[in-house]
Amino acid sequence: MEIKKSHTVISLSFASAKLNTMAHDVQLIYFNAGGGHRSAALALQEVMAQAHPDWTVTLVNLFEVIDSDRFYQKLTGFAPEDLYNMRLKRGWTRGLAAELKLFQAMIRLTLPKLKKKMRIFWRNTQPDLVVSLVPNFNKVMYEALRDELPGVPYVTVLTDMADYPPNFWIEPNQGQYIICGTEFAASQAVASGYDAESIIRTSGMILRPSFYSKRCLNKAERFAEIGLDPQRPTGLVLFGGHGSNDMLKIAKALPDQQLIFVAGHNTALARKMAVQSASPRHLVLGFTKDIDHYMQLSDYFVGKPGPGSLSEAVHMGLPVITFRNASTMPQERYNTTWVEENQLGKVIASLADLPQAVDEILSHLQDYKSKVQKLNNQAVFEIVDALEGLFLSSHGLSKPSGNTHLV
Repeated sequence: MEIKKSHTVISLSFASAKLNTMAHDVQLIYFNAGGGHRSAALALQEVMAQAHPDWTVTLVNLFEVIDSDRFYQKLTGFAPEDLYNMRLKRGWTRGLAAELKLFQAMIRLTLPKLKKKMRIFWRNTQPDLVVSLVPNFNKVMYEALRDELPGVPYVTVLTDMADYPPNFWIEPNQGQYIICGTEFAASQAVASGYDAESIIRTSGMILRPSFYSKRCLNKAERFAEIGLDPQRPTGLVLFGGHGSNDMLKIAKALPDQQLIFVAGHNTALARKMAVQSASPRHLVLGFTKDIDHYMQLSDYFVGKPGPGSLSEAVHMGLPVITFRNASTMPQERYNTTWVEENQLGKVIASLADLPQAVDEILSHLQDYKSKVQKLNNQAVFEIVDALEGLFLSSHGLSKPSGNTHLV
């Protein structure tokens, strides 16, 4: 028994030493359509820098590689991300499902050209691991990497709670890894031909590390500073990084509720809200990096069913009120089901239902909070742990210990 223990210690030491001598050049592939992809990449980069300072981690904007000559922008007057973000800002989300199919058809049509650009990029950069945080382009990138650097692992991290098949996040039967934040997404990967060893199941969506270090707040002082009443329940209204004109309607629908509105990068909306919202109980903010701070001050969340903002709110202990209707983006529809199945708040169809939903949340606030607090999202750390394991397995070693959640 003692010999076996000693042999284990030697094996672990050897594996650790071997890991330290390997190259660890990680590429995190993102784009700026919406804020979630880049935010997830930055969160992973931050945790990797803390946990593995010897790794070289590079953020790669996919469109700067595949459209480096700005052909799309010259043709339309917009960068692809800018057009998408403008639609989010103005609430023009109806019809996106049909447009998505057109976009995917264009990708398939230009597949050889796109693959050639990716192959040249990877020939020049020589990564040891590629992590995709974007949908729609995973066939292009996987096949280009397989052809150019066949030994390099390719990983897709879903930043949505579910796939929107076909050909959105999960491409069928590719020799790659899929990281899923929900059981439903993992079941979709199984249905697409992936075996248990290729699917890594985490406990939620990627959150920034700041969400795991809650500040010690004197709420009475902080509320006094921002001009709100610490004795009143407070709602946080957030529609992603670009806001939404629906926030103006919410201000009108809830004049007597104490609310913090975050308009994000939409400075025109923030100005309009500051003028139009006459209620002294409404605080209007523009872009802030302190969403976790304002969530800590709040009691519940109101917003669109984005995977990032819903996950942030729930992690910070806030029941949620969100919307499902014809304007809900197709890839975000499952998120409302997730809210209902876990009893994390209310899913409503329209702003007309909002006052009643707020009353119901506040009437049963502690019950909802107890449901929310049952979830323990550690995904960003689990993913970094899993990637370390992939480095080892790609070199014929096994990870001695870790918290990776495999299906």
